[in-house]
Amino acid sequence: MVSTNPFTQMFARSPFKPMQEHIAKAQQCAEQLIPFFEASFADDWESAEKIQLNIASLEHQADDIKKDIRQSLPSGLFLPVPRTDLLNLLRMQDKIANTAKDISGIMLGRKMTIPSLIQVEMLEFVKTAVQTSQQALTALNELDELIAAGFRGREVQIVEALIDKLDDLEHKTDDLERHIRYSLFKVEKELDPIDAMFLYKVISWTGDLADRAQDVGGRLQLLLAR
Repeated sequence: MVSTNPFTQMFARSPFKPMQEHIAKAQQCAEQLIPFFEASFADDWESAEKIQLNIASLEHQADDIKKDIRQSLPSGLFLPVPRTDLLNLLRMQDKIANTAKDISGIMLGRKMTIPSLIQVEMLEFVKTAVQTSQQALTALNELDELIAAGFRGREVQIVEALIDKLDDLEHKTDDLERHIRYSLFKVEKELDPIDAMFLYKVISWTGDLADRAQDVGGRLQLLLAR
């Protein structure tokens, strides 16, 4: 339904809707990590490769949206928020897609196997990181309402509550990261040292996925403070 709100119409050609489309595409990249890890647990590298190719395709689509947004943000465009803030927000969103592609790429390239003793814990860690990025998407989907409300009133409280939940999920991911690192430490002597090193890197990048989602929330919170 076409909005009749004059404030919304004023910015009908603005980049806010594409910003939401971009983070939705980035979240699709992140979500694919769950079946990717499940395939790796089963040593089903044929399925893992198909999933990784899908992640790479989604990341490329996100890049196309990002380029379109940047081109639609000339310095003279009238916006209710600073152009630099939007570009920084876009950069944080983009890192979600990039991180998902990096994780799947390095695991597929090395056909990395996760020790069976930590697979359940690892999958919980991955799922929580993906939940964190989903929460960032949920918060960004309120951008239209924030604009219509002029970044005031009850809508601000709604978004602040969403950001608080985002922070909680990121803290949970941090806790799970510490636990999975300790679990890996207990079995790392049974692994090839190079494999262990790359496993720690995958764990770190999975934690980064949640961090980048929290950064999106932080950037959105800065918009609220303007």
